[in-house]
Amino acid sequence: MIDRKTIEKNITTAVKTVKVKGLGKKESGKVRDWYTKDNFRILISTDRVSAFDKVVGLIPFRGAILNKLSEFWFENTRDIIPNHMIGVVDPNVMLVSEAKALPIEIVVRGYITGSTSTSLWTMYESEGRILYGIKSPQGLKKHQKLSKPVITPTTRGTGPGGHDEPISKAEILGKNLIQGKIYKQIEKVATALFERGTKIAAKAGFILADTKYEFGLDKKGKLILIDEIHTPDSSRFWIKETYSSNLKKGKDPDNFDKEFMRLWFIKNGYSGKGKVPQMPNDLIVKIAQRYMEVYERITGAKFKIDTTKPQTDRILDNVTKLV
Repeated sequence: MIDRKTIEKNITTAVKTVKVKGLGKKESGKVRDWYTKDNFRILISTDRVSAFDKVVGLIPFRGAILNKLSEFWFENTRDIIPNHMIGVVDPNVMLVSEAKALPIEIVVRGYITGSTSTSLWTMYESEGRILYGIKSPQGLKKHQKLSKPVITPTTRGTGPGGHDEPISKAEILGKNLIQGKIYKQIEKVATALFERGTKIAAKAGFILADTKYEFGLDKKGKLILIDEIHTPDSSRFWIKETYSSNLKKGKDPDNFDKEFMRLWFIKNGYSGKGKVPQMPNDLIVKIAQRYMEVYERITGAKFKIDTTKPQTDRILDNVTKLV
């Protein structure tokens, strides 16, 4: 794991955006930049971090950690579904095949938890028992394991200000957002991916409480997995060892995901509206360390990266080779 001093040193030079000459128009989402070339996409994971559907700051090495972690998961789930990854050309950069992104994100939840407006627990408390078109039993408690994982789709928020909104299976099919045959395949694949993720996470000492998947159609119209998979940005990881004891004490599960950061923002009066509070360096370092620990425990490999020059310079050197 990269030491605290090095993380602090890289706070001011964290990767905010990457502009590459000769690749045409740069496009951006909340946390990624990308260029399209010859039916391929050059996907650059920046150090921008989001919460409440807003970019809230920069975390050094975040982009590289998530990119490399997605590489691990893509390689270890190809037997379940093909994905868009062709290869990694830089710790922050993945070369992927172009796909038509489906307008729905699929969230699989094994536990009832969360603090955002679209989280299962928030909706369960405020909106009754029909959530995402699914009837929930009475008397559920926060952080409780569900009898079986549930699939809760959301609309796909795109761009820096995009918002994800809850949507039911009936609405998806009724509005013909996705063909019934494809949606049935998505549910089967998402369930299998969550099962695989749960098993691998458990070996690393984590509970995979919930996660998000994005799908697209390749040039032949076949379903493929895109974006990222089982990262601290797209998933909720809890410490398996302390889960039960924490709940008995009335405490939240020890987490190794963005919930740690979300709770800091909520405590400081921000939940998606108004001015974004600036994260102190100590918090930034702790978030970076958590990301690194998730990577190392899940992959079994040390997170290593060249820190002899600014990360953006290294990215430009490697991406320019693709021009």
